[in-house]
Amino acid sequence: MENEISISVDNKNEVISILNKRESLTGKELLEESGIDELTLWRICNKSKKIVLKIVGKRYLRLDRNVKDYARLSPSIKREFITYTVCGLEKKLKNIEEKRISLQKKIKKISKKKYKLAKDIILNIVENNRNSKIIKENVCFIIAGDIVFNMAHSEPRPELSTGKLVRGSDLDIIIIAKDKFSKSILDELDREIYREKYMYIKNPAYREEIDYNIKNISKTKNQLQFDRFEYMVASKILNEGELLYGNKMIFDKIKNMLIERKIPDKLDEIEKAAIINRKHAKSYLLKGMGPLPEEECMKLFYTREETEEIF
Repeated sequence: MENEISISVDNKNEVISILNKRESLTGKELLEESGIDELTLWRICNKSKKIVLKIVGKRYLRLDRNVKDYARLSPSIKREFITYTVCGLEKKLKNIEEKRISLQKKIKKISKKKYKLAKDIILNIVENNRNSKIIKENVCFIIAGDIVFNMAHSEPRPELSTGKLVRGSDLDIIIIAKDKFSKSILDELDREIYREKYMYIKNPAYREEIDYNIKNISKTKNQLQFDRFEYMVASKILNEGELLYGNKMIFDKIKNMLIERKIPDKLDEIEKAAIINRKHAKSYLLKGMGPLPEEECMKLFYTREETEEIF
């Protein structure tokens, strides 16, 4: 890759022409109208002084075993541009801002809808279980992922086990039980959630993926050692998680354990590294130079399979 990456004049003119005819477009809409590949289009929009980009939502840490120090930001550079960015010409600032606000509301609405669905699923399973009362006394259900950041999206993506397309962000649910709680009841709960998981993937009216993990407090405490990738992911998800349903005292206990082990501080340090990596990757992809190698920059550009492992 050469310094000062060259971009076709025809491609530049095509993008400017499209934005002249339209008030403003999301990255996805501009991609579909232009037919230009994602990386080239992103470069054009970021290098042109005539084009204004407005990004909605926030960036947050996502651990990725395939990148330096496991430190990357979510959404990826590509996902941020395609799903969360409004593009327009400088002379149309008012319309760009209106579309930005509209997109922000849409994303929050998707997040709220997915949160409600997750809660309804768990509530329905527990309330209809013959052991409902003791489950509520001994188990807590935690929601994590894009939803808690109000950054859930509905862009179609394949679910790995079935290959079927699901609607965007999955429903990340962590189930934590008190130690010595009945294994048979937890096994039954596992089977019931799995049935719902399969149904929601297959049902065309939903096409939602439930990603969940069941464990007890002792296993959770062990994971807070934060000394290998799987434990780091488990700790991060618990740190960002919100109580969805069940025993709040268990939830509060987990949050206190996180603080005692200084997990928030450790994650802050990784996020700082992720921010620097993102900055270097963007610089390299625009200028063809920087401290990160091209391969590492491309990993931070493209969206990896959005099946963030939970442990």
